[in-house]
Amino acid sequence: MFTIDLTLQYTPVPVSVQRKEQGDAEALYQEIVAAMKQDTPQVLELTCEKQPDKKVALLSDRIIAVMVSDKSGALASGRSTGFFVGAE
Repeated sequence: MFTIDLTLQYTPVPVSVQRKEQGDAEALYQEIVAAMKQDTPQVLELTCEKQPDKKVALLSDRIIAVMVSDKSGALASGRSTGFFVGAE
């Protein structure tokens, strides 16, 4: 299972959706990045494959970061890999 975490402006908790396949997660990541690059804000409607009833709609100009991570196997312990932002 692959998780796509979106960090939103003025929101301390990331918004997360999941994809079963790496290719699907990568495609969603690219779609979100493309929307972030647009001059005009777009409404992105996202669903979660793990929880099909989970839906979220957000404005692309409020996304400040997006990250894809593999949440299967040893990484399923709840600890994120990759990036860590600490306060100085």
